[in-house]
Amino acid sequence: MRDQPITGLSSAEVRQRIDAGQTNAVRRTTSRPLASIIVENVFTWFNLILGVLWALTITFGSWRDALFGSVLVFNSAIGIIQEIRAKRTLDRLSLLSAPHARVLRDGIAAEVDPAEVVLDDVLTLGPGDQLVVDATVLAADGLEVDESALTGESVPAPKREGDPLMSGSFVVAGSGLAVTTAVGADSYAVRIETEGRRFTRVASEVADGIGRILRIIGTGLVPIGILTIVTSGGADGDLASRVTHTVAALVSMVPEGLVLLSSIAFALATIALARHNVLVNELPAVEGLARVDVVLTDKTGTLTEREPVFHELEVLDPREEGRAPEALGALVAIDPSPNETLAAIGRAFPRPDGWNAVSRVPFASVRKWSAADFAEHGSWILGAPDVLLPAQASLPRADALAADGARVLLLARAPGPPDAASPPGDVEPVALVVLAEALRPDAAEAVRFLGEERVALKIVSGDNPRTVGTVAAAAGVPGSDDPVDARDLPAETGALVRAMDRYAVFGRVMPSQKADMVSALRESGHIVAMIGDGVNDVLALKRADLGIAMGAGVPASRAVAQAVLLDNRFSALPIVMSEGRRVIANAERVAKLFLTKSAWAMLLALLVALLDMPYPFLPRHITLVGSLTIGVPAFFLALMPNPRRYEPGFVQRTLRFAVPAGAVIAIALVVMNLMAARAGVTPEHAQTLSTLVLGLVGLGVIAILEWPLSGWRMVVVTAMAAGLVLAFAIPFVRSFFSLAVPSFTEAAIALCVAVAVTGTIAAITALLRA
Repeated sequence: MRDQPITGLSSAEVRQRIDAGQTNAVRRTTSRPLASIIVENVFTWFNLILGVLWALTITFGSWRDALFGSVLVFNSAIGIIQEIRAKRTLDRLSLLSAPHARVLRDGIAAEVDPAEVVLDDVLTLGPGDQLVVDATVLAADGLEVDESALTGESVPAPKREGDPLMSGSFVVAGSGLAVTTAVGADSYAVRIETEGRRFTRVASEVADGIGRILRIIGTGLVPIGILTIVTSGGADGDLASRVTHTVAALVSMVPEGLVLLSSIAFALATIALARHNVLVNELPAVEGLARVDVVLTDKTGTLTEREPVFHELEVLDPREEGRAPEALGALVAIDPSPNETLAAIGRAFPRPDGWNAVSRVPFASVRKWSAADFAEHGSWILGAPDVLLPAQASLPRADALAADGARVLLLARAPGPPDAASPPGDVEPVALVVLAEALRPDAAEAVRFLGEERVALKIVSGDNPRTVGTVAAAAGVPGSDDPVDARDLPAETGALVRAMDRYAVFGRVMPSQKADMVSALRESGHIVAMIGDGVNDVLALKRADLGIAMGAGVPASRAVAQAVLLDNRFSALPIVMSEGRRVIANAERVAKLFLTKSAWAMLLALLVALLDMPYPFLPRHITLVGSLTIGVPAFFLALMPNPRRYEPGFVQRTLRFAVPAGAVIAIALVVMNLMAARAGVTPEHAQTLSTLVLGLVGLGVIAILEWPLSGWRMVVVTAMAAGLVLAFAIPFVRSFFSLAVPSFTEAAIALCVAVAVTGTIAAITALLRA
């Protein structure tokens, strides 16, 4: 007992701490400044290249040759909108929502704003209060705190004098006093919140690969541009003509629609996933869903339902076989607010008639039992076997059931009316109540899918390892026969990496260990997805390559995750991964289209400059052909089903196709234009012939990438071929794009060249695949 009453800080002591900055006020900076988002999405290599070319075209050429500039606006807008959405989500992240705090100062209790709490303040706590600072209990009267959002433990924790209290937890029962030990940025909740607000971009092989290719192209543009403008222009050599031809050469090198189409494909994938109740917070996360090879998750809420279910009643005293079910039903029925365990028992045993309680002691986690006196039916008690029975009288059967993963309670007769202030005394065991965690109906199917796709599943739980292993085995998780107690895991990173690679089921996992486990797996080369729903999962969600939150989780976990399973269905993972695969596989096919154009354009510009011949296209010709053979078809092809399993090497595979194909096209165009010049073909007809050949070859490249052509693929190719014909057939369109009417001979030559070039590309592609 304390000799002196607790009066809290004096006004002078409070002022002293305010002057020292020891208050709970926190300056919450936003996740990322808006100006930084705009600058990063506007001032890019891609925009710099196209922006300069667009300005040169408007200054020296025709606006009809500057249509490519619209891509600048769309690319920047999509990137800015996407990151602003992510910024707003992170800025809303808050683990503390208490409207006020009650403190004891100068012996008087007062309500203050949470920001006004200072170090060493004494807090008065009661049911419903949220801890806004870290503290230590000074006095407690049945004090129980819900720390489920912080530790993952669903049962409220009893607190006694000297026990720590973490900010972000809630008082659910009793009352007490606590002294503040950490405020502001030093408190647990704010540290987690700060880490959660940190902006991290999802790793994207597609986006990173495209960026790497753009940097290579951008580096080559400068010398090629200088060489082209010096040698182009033909006989007249005027500056406007040289700039126009140079822009045509350089624009064709830039895969201007590739970034835009990738963003659109990601965006449409998020819409498709939303129809399956999967919310994607960051677009590149769609791709990450397909690249994952390890998934970490708790068992509760993913493999099992959140609420336990009654499994069986094992009667220990045959004389009470008829009364035991009635006693259970009566004990549950008199509790006005039963917890999940009592509710599960209540669903199995209805309230009996004639069982009226004379007195009762409700369940409390500090006691771990509840009891009631039912007059002529006697006194009954329900609680944990190890609490109700002394160690020497323990029940081997209860121990065995608990070791196998079951939750076990003991129903017993009490020696007299229950008394909350004293232990129950000698009880007479009547029956064991066995509860189990219900396996979710979709869990086994999702586990089987992950196994078939060679995705390793790691179960990390705070429960008994044997309990976790039993549940994991029921769901079909490989390696569930060898569960590990996480308390025995090594702290050294290398040893932890080996343990994580070797084992699949972990029990008694502390919240701090989850983030370390994610880091260990990533260091060993894995692409890791973390599924979590509590504040204790926030750091692990942030460290993972892909954080996935459950819709029923705390707001903090949903805010930091890249994807949220809104209906809490673990079985949504196969759908999510399939959508990610479609995006990656189609992005690769589309990239091959765009980079084939970049490859032939770079080589063509070099050959034209070295051979001192006119560039065979105007910028508007490139726009026409690019739209019909790349831009429009790529949009549709990017959205088509594609079940191909993810394989690393996006850039290498793309370049292996694009570079040889581009070389064949460039050489064919140069040879054809040299022959046309010797035959006396006018520049306008030579450009028309080049445009027609390039259009036909572009359609041939689509056919190679999409072979066999069927269904919508055939429709797309046919429609683009019709568009090419109409561009030459309609006078207004032909005039707009500065095209001549090709003669029958010219059309036949163009068709023969296109067939030869397409056949050569197909042969080279088949050879490289062999």
